Amino acid sequence: MARRTQVCRNCRRFTTEKVCPVCKSTKLSTSWKGIVVIINTESEIAKTLEINEPGKYALYVG
Repeated sequence: MARRTQVCRNCRRFTTEKVCPVCKSTKLSTSWKGIVVIINTESEIAKTLEINEPGKYALYVG
């Protein structure tokens, strides 16, 4: 059975787990908009979004 993809409300990281792998939060949502994939945490986009770890993030979490 496939797990549903959710987004952490705290750090906006995508996960299929019940707990966020980055910030360990259980505040997850299935309502989100926009995707950004961060490879280089030194990029201007990562700095603007305050993202410190590479990964796939949502731009907005509802």
